[in-house]
Amino acid sequence: MKLMLKPALLSLLVCYTLGTVAAPPGKISNNVKKRSHRVAENEFKGTVLDDQNNPLADATIKNPITRFETRSNKSGKFILTANIGDTIIVSLQGYKNLKYVLGAEKEFSVSLETDQGSVAPTKALAVQQIYNTVPQDLVISSNGAVYNKDLLKSPVTSFRNALTGRLAGLYTLQSSGLPGSDGASLTLRGQAPILIIDGVVANITSFDMEEIESVTVLKDALATAMLGVRGSHGAIVVTTKKGAAKKQQISFTAQTAIQQPITWTKPLNSFDYATLRNEAMKNDGVPANSGLYYSQTALDAYKNHTDPINYPDVDYRSAITKNSSLFNRYTFSANGGNSSARYFVSMENVNQSGFLATVDSNKYETNNNFNSYIIRSNVDLNITKKLTGGLYLLGRIQNSNEPGATTGTIISNLLNTPANAYPLLNPNNSFAGNQLYQNNLLAQTIGSGYRQRYFRDIIVNLYLRQDLSDLLQGLWMKGKVAFNSTLAEDITRNKGFAVFQQTGATYAQFGTNGTQANGNGIGYQGKMDYEEFSLGYDKTVGKNDFSVLLLANRDNSTDANDAQALPYTIVGTSGRFAYNYDGKYVAEATFGFNGSNRYPPDGNYKLGFFPAIGLGWNMEKESFMKPLTAISKLKLYASYGINGWDSPGYFTYYQRYFDGPAQYFGTGAGSVTTITEGTLANGNLTFEKAAKLNIGLSGTLLKDRLSFTAEYFNNKYYDLAMQRGSNSTTLGNDYPNQNIGQNRYFGWEGTVGWQQNIKQVQFFVSVNASSVGSKIIFADEPAQPYSWMYRTGQPVGQQYGYVAQGLFQTQAEINSSATTVGYKAQPGDIKYQDLNSDGVINQNDVTAIGSTKPLFFYGITLGFGWKGFDVSLLFQGVQNRNVYLSGNSYWAFQNNGTGQAYQHNLTRWTPQTAATATYPRLSYGSNSNNDATSSYWVRSGDYFRLKNAEIGYSLPASLISKIRLTTVRIFANGYNLATSSSSELDGLSPESYGGGYPVMRLYNFGINIKF
Repeated sequence: MKLMLKPALLSLLVCYTLGTVAAPPGKISNNVKKRSHRVAENEFKGTVLDDQNNPLADATIKNPITRFETRSNKSGKFILTANIGDTIIVSLQGYKNLKYVLGAEKEFSVSLETDQGSVAPTKALAVQQIYNTVPQDLVISSNGAVYNKDLLKSPVTSFRNALTGRLAGLYTLQSSGLPGSDGASLTLRGQAPILIIDGVVANITSFDMEEIESVTVLKDALATAMLGVRGSHGAIVVTTKKGAAKKQQISFTAQTAIQQPITWTKPLNSFDYATLRNEAMKNDGVPANSGLYYSQTALDAYKNHTDPINYPDVDYRSAITKNSSLFNRYTFSANGGNSSARYFVSMENVNQSGFLATVDSNKYETNNNFNSYIIRSNVDLNITKKLTGGLYLLGRIQNSNEPGATTGTIISNLLNTPANAYPLLNPNNSFAGNQLYQNNLLAQTIGSGYRQRYFRDIIVNLYLRQDLSDLLQGLWMKGKVAFNSTLAEDITRNKGFAVFQQTGATYAQFGTNGTQANGNGIGYQGKMDYEEFSLGYDKTVGKNDFSVLLLANRDNSTDANDAQALPYTIVGTSGRFAYNYDGKYVAEATFGFNGSNRYPPDGNYKLGFFPAIGLGWNMEKESFMKPLTAISKLKLYASYGINGWDSPGYFTYYQRYFDGPAQYFGTGAGSVTTITEGTLANGNLTFEKAAKLNIGLSGTLLKDRLSFTAEYFNNKYYDLAMQRGSNSTTLGNDYPNQNIGQNRYFGWEGTVGWQQNIKQVQFFVSVNASSVGSKIIFADEPAQPYSWMYRTGQPVGQQYGYVAQGLFQTQAEINSSATTVGYKAQPGDIKYQDLNSDGVINQNDVTAIGSTKPLFFYGITLGFGWKGFDVSLLFQGVQNRNVYLSGNSYWAFQNNGTGQAYQHNLTRWTPQTAATATYPRLSYGSNSNNDATSSYWVRSGDYFRLKNAEIGYSLPASLISKIRLTTVRIFANGYNLATSSSSELDGLSPESYGGGYPVMRLYNFGINIKF
């Protein structure tokens, strides 16, 4: 008999004979190599988890004694045959190798720790959803995640600032660097997302960065449908670190950063200010004998600094601020546990000082400082073999301090005070000032007392989970309760001050030196309680995997800013059903059925149903893909669903009436209290909604070195609450919001990355890019005489104004152009386009101004590691962004002519500079023509920034192990390091151009020790 074997089968037989075949990824194997040193006698069942207790697939498990090798499947499980006392080695790329000694327990789990020394971005093997985690290859919703080691590269207090440039679809804008209030605003595909911490809606973004395991953005309807009436804006899910069954690890990090303002507005010195103000008054026809002009004697004194008391030239910014300030952070954490209990605890102190000047003579602090203490404790327990539970606690104390005049007032007055207003101090060291300028900036900074705010926050999160496999294999139930309390108490110790103007040997006093006022009160106070019950079922039948989750919850909160407001409560149910066949074909359906207590009738809960469905196809598992060996993974997925958004207002279905002031009728006739009718009630108000479509393609190529994701989205928001534009004012009352608005947001997102190891060098590069456009579909506008006046069809939030056509150069050009009613134009004024050609510039010539292109933003991360050194860089940028420059921080001589003027005003129009002028002719005070909203003041807000850079060095393990340390890493990083922006901004920051508290650049140095 002749035996015929195919070559592939023959090769497989030879491999098995030689004992060289390992289990393929995701399959349980008990293959034992022939070269075993001894015969194994016991069968062990293990599970590989990450440090968040999520299953890890494709982990390699080796027994050096028996030469056994296998891999974990998609549930993290594996089976091995070994002897008690054998040491196995568990390894997986991106995680530290783990040695585990087999004991008497035949079923066990091991936890792998993320390799922080790896410079490459962490790979998501399980994606965090709102109420559960899903293996990466089975995820068909739109999401993105940033992990702990990347968050820690940014020396910031709010994790929002650490997300910039790292996630496709998420746009950030940091407009202030004020300590304690410097968090960036976030928009996710054009909407402000809801924040969820460990499965509970919260509003805390400033806490210990080291306690965050991951930050996940959920973008499409499928990912957020279970939120029901809170899902249409997307969600940001923060997952904190949990303990793991491993030896205790203690970590300590100390950091110190130097903070510097990125940019300031650049005011003129006294001579240039006085010269330009004289010019402005002349342009406006102020009579020469008005007494308002600066004389030549004054101009000479300003220029030569011959009389600093009567003709001061003061750089107020340098006088009341410091060039730099400090930011210190100290963090301690510990985690570990065993099969019965696991814990993660951390403590952090942050001290962020402001840049205002101080004096030693004050017995109290007047700088604008921010100090916080944060404690986190997460404990998970195996109460019985089937019952587990956890208690997660967060305590936060934050203290802020500022001068009694308030930081905001000082910054505002700094913008509005010209350099020649007054000397800071008189020769007798009293605060200087005069009738016009009585708020001496130095006095406000060091002599106005102080204000303090004490923040207190507590979060308690408790859960119990019961395994019900005795009733039905794969069945479980879970209960969760959470409580959040927040309190802010204000202490005011401000005082007044007098200023003095020297005239010869005498001083004229303005204002009064007041005694210190003492007051305190509650700034805001709020609380939240949350209850949840869920029932889940997970089942595998052959190649068919099923997962079902049903959940009921109640979220009750009070408005922290209005202690008298009635509670706001959302109740309802939600669910998720997921199915996959052999990991190849994936289907998922989710829904939310909930509502709030602020709808008619009489505050009963109005419930809405919000479903979503998604389909996915892992194409690499198909047989026709096998020849394409360069493709490791390739997934096509799509989703569609309806999300809701709760915008009911405060019981707006009630018609309310308010007591008004007393009206008097005649002498001695008494008075009658008036009753005022409030905004008209709307008993038909309902939820806002969004219909969302998402289509995506993702994959990895070339042995997982190249990865990519591309998505297209199209979201229609409808039933938006707004007033009708066609309402008539003849009613004499305010109209209510109605569910009539419709907007559309659309765009695409993409990420592509490459990572590779070449000998001892590990490097990576990753690029993400997003384009987000919008369009108003319906806004119930009043009838307009011309098409260009309509908002419908334009981007949401589009700026409207006149179209500027440069500056008038001659009187002849003015005479031949359209006129503005009530204004007589001069050469140097802004010329506007007469859109309807009627010879008059008025409201009929208002149209969309600035770019209407979709907003485009991107991020680039790259880095490498070599022999303990690691370097990483983060670049980010924005295009098609408009900014509007106006007001006291940009226009000259505001506040009726008493305001500041700036260096960019030197490029104003004059007959001599007509060909090169970039600023209109100067005016003394406001100018109704030049200050009108127009395209002249629209500037490009595009920029490219080196957002973050870090270099670190980890000491060799052979050296630090001698002193019983596992990790010693020294690092330096920077934040907001360099920016390239449009020259149209005149050097202003592209994010904080409005003259407020400037955004900071940070240079940070630190050390991390683990043992």
